[in-house]
Order: sequence, then structure tokens, then C-alpha cells
Amino acid sequence: MERDATVTFRMGICLWTQQASWPDVMCAAEMVDDLGFDHLWTIDHLLAPQGEPDQPILDGWSVLSGWATRTRRVRLGLFVGANTFNHPARTAKLATTLDHMSGGRAIVGLGAGWFEREHRAYGLEFGQSPGERIGWLEEAAGIVRRLLDGETVTTDGGRYRTEDLRLLPMPLQAHLPIMIGGGGEQRTLRVVARHADMWNVMGTPETLARKIGILADHCRAVGRDIGEIELTVGANIVVRRDRVAAEAVYAEQLAANAATPSTNVTTLEQQWLGSVDETVARIRRYIDVGIGGLVVEMPAPFDFETLRSLARDVRPQLG
Repeated sequence: MERDATVTFRMGICLWTQQASWPDVMCAAEMVDDLGFDHLWTIDHLLAPQGEPDQPILDGWSVLSGWATRTRRVRLGLFVGANTFNHPARTAKLATTLDHMSGGRAIVGLGAGWFEREHRAYGLEFGQSPGERIGWLEEAAGIVRRLLDGETVTTDGGRYRTEDLRLLPMPLQAHLPIMIGGGGEQRTLRVVARHADMWNVMGTPETLARKIGILADHCRAVGRDIGEIELTVGANIVVRRDRVAAEAVYAEQLAANAATPSTNVTTLEQQWLGSVDETVARIRRYIDVGIGGLVVEMPAPFDFETLRSLARDVRPQLG
């Protein structure tokens, strides 16, 4: 899939809140807003997903609410919200409230959920398999979309039930976007084709080129143009004068979160550690296969130097 040259490449930042103080979370969010990034995200976890689970972590929806009152232009969402944490009607209400608090800047992030331990700890149903959770996600995404679009929704027969439910007030946005994360080619991408306005996935450019082709097939099957979906890739990025300096900063972030370096090939592929020129070259490889946006995942302590480099040095070279 060739990228439309008239489409602006969009860049967002996901601030991880484990081992982060609220003042630091707010300071970083305000910098992201001031630097002109397109979207700002936080993670949706109840236990720390990186390193030892029993570490301090803040609630995602609460963080977004705080950001809504202190940022001015950046769009806000969960990267991505665990569908298993809330009934979809509740998710739609939370997103609508965020939209009003932010003056129309909310995005609904949705994913199937994967972290079994936090579900056990909080007494939440995890499901018997990833396939079952993806089925729940598909049903939930449809309910959320209908509610956000102003329909009165009654559902009975699947996992979720509603009765004559209508959201009031409606979102400020005429079409509040849904971001769906995940790369499962047969089921998750089908959910993306049916319900998503944005999609995030990880992998090599070659892997993503194949997945984009499969997503296009799913879109055609449901009568939709893949061009209606903003395609984004996620990555951990540290920008310094060279790779050695960047690796040192990333090692400090891992240590602060009681995490050890990964040996997983896919995880390593998404660690973009190096100079401005190396970062630009990596991103261009994804642009060449049809990716139109990037979400940079950033653990605490937040790397203000990388934020400035991405905004002032990297992004202007992407067109």
C-alpha cells in the first residue's frame, strides 16, 4: 500500500505511569502538548506491566481526566484501554465525559486485554482464551460505536446487555474516533476493519506491509475503504548523539521500572535507540509501507530530551 503524499504523518506519545509521580506525569503531558504532538496517551493497567507487577501505577482514565484540564490541543486516549476492565456502555460514557472535559479531544482506545495477573488480583474475568477476549472486544466495539453515534442501544444475547440506552450528553465530536490495538490477522484485524478509525500495531516494516494487505482485504469484505483508518506503529524511542548514548538512557529507564532487557526479537525491533538520522531512517521505512503515524511509548523517568528531538529534529524531516 503506497502512502498518500497529501496525508500528514502524525506522531503521538504514550506516557507510562508506573513508577511516575503525578507532578512528573503532568509536566511531561504539558510538554507533549506544547511541542505540538498530535496525540497523547497513557497505559490502562491496574498492576505494572513492565518488570515486577507490584509497583506503583496510576489509573489511566483518571490520568486522562487530569490532562484534559491542563492541555490545550493534543488529543487524548488510552493506549489501549483493556476491554475487560469495563462494560462497553461504561467505556462510552467515560469517553464522552473526557470529550467534554477536553473540549472535543478524546479518542477511545480499545484492546482485548492480555495481563492475566492484574485480572486475578482485581477479581476481573479474564476469559478462557485470547480468542474469547477478541470476541468480547468485537461485541464491545460495536456497542461503543453505536452509543457514540447517538443510537439508542438494546443488546441481549451476547456477553453484554443494555436496555434502551442512549448517551446524554452526546460527545462534542461529531465522530469520536476509536483506536484498536493488536495485530491478529484473522480476528483482530476484522474488528479493526469494522469499527476502528485508528489502528496500532508493532512489528517490522515487512510484517506490517503484510498485515496492511490483510486489513485491506477485511475492509473490502465489510465494504470499507482502508484509507478511512489511520495506521500507526508503536515503538520505544530514545534519541541521543549515537546508539551507545541512547542505550544508556534506555537502560536507566528499565532499571527504574525494575525491568530487565528483553531478548524477544519483536520487542527488540520496537526499541529505536540512536541518533536523529537513525530515527528518521527507521520511521521512513514504515512510511514506505503505508504507515501514517507513530506512537512513542515512554516509561518513567520521562525523557524530555527525546521529546524535544522528536518534535524539533525528527518530525520536520518526515513531511
